[in-house]
Amino acid sequence: TRIQVEHRVSELCYAMKFSNPENPEEYFIVESLVEAMVLLAAHGPQLPKPERVPRFKDSVEARLNATNDALQPNAGGQIEYWSDAIEGEIRDDQGISLHNPDTDVFMNYTLAGAYDSNIALLLTVGDSRESTYSAMADVLRATSMRGRDLHTNLEFHYGLVNWFLGNNINARPTTKFIVPYLTAVGELIEEASRVDLTVAWRILSNELLSAAEETGRKALADVLEMKQTLLLRPLQILMDAPHLLSGWLSMNKAAFAVTDEHIEWAENPIDVLSDTYHYLKLDWSPDSPAANVIWDHDEAILSNAEDFYRDLEQQLNVETWSDLKNALAGEAPESFSADQWLEIQSAHRGFQSGTEILELLPAMARFTGFYQLAVNSDLSIHIPERLLDSDHQTAMSKALAPPPTAKSNEVVAVSGGMFYGREAPDLPLYVQKGDHFNAGDPLYIVEVMKMFNKVYAPFSGTVDEVLVDGDGVIISKGQSLFKVTPDEQVVTVPADVLANRRKEHTEQLMKMFL
Repeated sequence: TRIQVEHRVSELCYAMKFSNPENPEEYFIVESLVEAMVLLAAHGPQLPKPERVPRFKDSVEARLNATNDALQPNAGGQIEYWSDAIEGEIRDDQGISLHNPDTDVFMNYTLAGAYDSNIALLLTVGDSRESTYSAMADVLRATSMRGRDLHTNLEFHYGLVNWFLGNNINARPTTKFIVPYLTAVGELIEEASRVDLTVAWRILSNELLSAAEETGRKALADVLEMKQTLLLRPLQILMDAPHLLSGWLSMNKAAFAVTDEHIEWAENPIDVLSDTYHYLKLDWSPDSPAANVIWDHDEAILSNAEDFYRDLEQQLNVETWSDLKNALAGEAPESFSADQWLEIQSAHRGFQSGTEILELLPAMARFTGFYQLAVNSDLSIHIPERLLDSDHQTAMSKALAPPPTAKSNEVVAVSGGMFYGREAPDLPLYVQKGDHFNAGDPLYIVEVMKMFNKVYAPFSGTVDEVLVDGDGVIISKGQSLFKVTPDEQVVTVPADVLANRRKEHTEQLMKMFL
């Protein structure tokens, strides 16, 4: 008998109560379906019919797997650190995250390619679906794993949970949803690769300085220089991590609106920025390494800004960003002198200066059509046609998980695993020395984590040498498998040409909100 890994969700929502038919006060409760299966196997018809007992109203499970960003198996990595479970986290990890009982040191764990890619089941419970999803988002944000060649779907889950929180947690996805979703996320990372954040900041700074009065330009330039790392550091992290970017765009979907082809903030950009640091696990802590927290000078600026607006909201008795903005654009209220109000307006402009760069992210989402993947009123999910195109899906999968870098005269392993040069033991090899192959022809099979993946030629050419001796050989990602002569000469685009293309595209994108 087989049981699915999702059984933990059922167990957290319901237990089974077995009562003595002759004396209902004699009973026992079973919270494990595996235990129930053993009881049934051992006692069968002797067991009374159980009563279903509610436990928690809602539960959700994230299955943590060893995969890359495109959810392709990634074997051979080693877990060298795993953060402890937080309050509210239910972690079924096969004992992987246990520490040495004598030294309390984390014991390294290697994810072997011959086994299932599953690492752990992470679960949360709650009184509603929304609270359960929010708890799962907290668990995924707090979870940290490090190790050699370690790739997991942790960020995928974090982005996806926030996608549902930002769209509708009651949506009814089908099995057809994930690949189009990954394709949309692939479009985001492809777009991010075309954007030069340094160029974007320079364009914005020049625009702000040219619009400022001459007497205030020096002060504004100093403000922008002080805030550069505060604003650009989280943006660069998001642009380098497609699933984090997907989650951020989803959770902040209501924070901005598009009016007259311009992006307007429905929430204070300072609050959005603060939430972004929290979302990226960069909350301030004096005891943590600088790489894991907001930097101290940036924390000072952000904290001062938050305090400023919090106090002002109380003094003006306003609740929305729109009302606060309108108040700050008007005359001084009775409770403030004219000089005080001018100082407040000046501080407001200083705190807001440069936050326009945050609009780069929703501009990227608009450019790719990311928000077109949405939940309908009947809770079904609208999937744009382009996200269903198989060729586009393949291309965006490569954008999410680029193949290993290879020389023009070789074919390298796309992943680690076990190499097979033929479909079956009694069939001929896909290619041998001297064979010509066309783009799209199968070259070999790699078995990784119980999955057989057929790998196809990315271009046409002739095999000069086969570098793997026989079937069943363990190979590593990036290992050279075939020496080849391509039919066409590979043309490398110079770095300066690529940089100029990024500059031109960034300039085009900035016009969407400047």
